[in-house]
Amino acid sequence: MSKTYPLNPETIEAYAADGAVVLRGVLSAADLRQLEAGVERNLAHLSPLALVASEKDDPGRFVEDFCTWQNNPAYREILENSALPHIAAQLMQSETARLYHDHLLVKASGTRQPTPWHQDQPYYNVSGRQNVSFWTPVDPVPLASTLRFVAGSHAGTWYMPRTFRDNQAKWFPDGALAELPAIDAEPQRFRQLGWALEPGDCVAFHMLSLHASNGTPPGTRRRVFSARYLGDDARHAPRPWRTSPPFPGLRERLPDGAPMTDPLFPLVWPAA
Repeated sequence: MSKTYPLNPETIEAYAADGAVVLRGVLSAADLRQLEAGVERNLAHLSPLALVASEKDDPGRFVEDFCTWQNNPAYREILENSALPHIAAQLMQSETARLYHDHLLVKASGTRQPTPWHQDQPYYNVSGRQNVSFWTPVDPVPLASTLRFVAGSHAGTWYMPRTFRDNQAKWFPDGALAELPAIDAEPQRFRQLGWALEPGDCVAFHMLSLHASNGTPPGTRRRVFSARYLGDDARHAPRPWRTSPPFPGLRERLPDGAPMTDPLFPLVWPAA
């Protein structure tokens, strides 16, 4: 059963306004032990969706994996029975929360590869405004390596999703969506948010929030688990291309515009 974790109104309002908030000490010591065990299990048994997102000449290594919760009991416990589902429902201002997917992101010590500015929702197969992602490290994350956000960038504009390493448009056709502005070149125009994090902390952000991060300095490993949830207004939005992550066979089971009621996306709040 999911843990209750009432948020103060200021946190919910900050999420609605900025599209990203920091939450301190959300996971207990027991949660963290379980999550770290789940991360190590995932790294030892990468799925067919796993990829290396860094160049071959990078002195470190950036590994990602997706949608492994059904084969990882530790992940499932955190996704379904920690405080995250209740927090998700509150931040989304939704009566319900459905698990969308899990995402592992590990940057080894000395990884040079940055994560470029992007939004997540254009890569996905969902529409709707009620959603939240949790970026939850099991290692301390200094400010230099943390996830950064453009405050308020979740307001509505969808930007062109591109591949991280070679900037290719593999999803929406070129010209179909707005191109990213020069965020780092105009700090007065694009107010950035970012927080140093300790294990147990997490950052919650909207799937349309622009975000990016740097590499990791030598001697610093950054293991992060992301949990993504959908709210009441989420609907299936089948794409003619392979989404990231993909959900093979879903379009045959779930019509365009249907609520995300497939078994792949279990209802995790209200608690059973």
